[in-house]
Amino acid sequence: MIRAMDKDTPLREQIARLLAWEDAHAGFDAAVGGIAPRQRGAVPQGMPHSPWQLLEHLRIAQRDILEFCTAPKYQEMKWPEDYWPKSAAPESDAAWDRSVAAFHADLEALAALARDPSVDLFGRVPNGTGQTYLRELLVVADHNAYHIGQIVLVRRGLGIWGS
Repeated sequence: MIRAMDKDTPLREQIARLLAWEDAHAGFDAAVGGIAPRQRGAVPQGMPHSPWQLLEHLRIAQRDILEFCTAPKYQEMKWPEDYWPKSAAPESDAAWDRSVAAFHADLEALAALARDPSVDLFGRVPNGTGQTYLRELLVVADHNAYHIGQIVLVRRGLGIWGS
C-alpha cells in the first residue's frame, strides 16, 4: 500500500527536474558558460541587458523566492531596483563566478524543497498572501526559462552563440 506522502513523490520529482529543465531549450550552464570576461558586460544594440545583468537578475530573483519560501523573517524587496544589478558589467571575474555558483546552490535548495515530503506543495507559504509552495516553484522554473532564453538572445546579438 502506498502512503499518502509517497503518492506525491512523482510530482515532487517532476517539479525538481523542471527547475533545471533543458528538454525544450538551452539550459543555464550552456547559456552562461564560455562568455569571455570582456563580453559579460556588453549590451548588444537594440537590447536592454548585458549577460551580467541577466545572470544577476536570475540569481537575485531566484534567491528572493527561496527566502520567501524558507526564511522565517523574510523581507520583501523593492521592484524593480532590488532585482537588477546597478552595473552592466560584473566588478570582476570572481563576481561572475560567485553569481553562477550562488544560482546553482539556490536552485539545488529549491529542488530539495520540492522533494521534501514535509513540505505541503499545496500549502500556503507563511510569508505570503495566499501563494503556495507549488506556485513559487513553478514561478522560479518559468522565470528562469524566460531569462535563460534572453541570455541566448543577447549572446546571439553579440555574435557569441552557436547557430
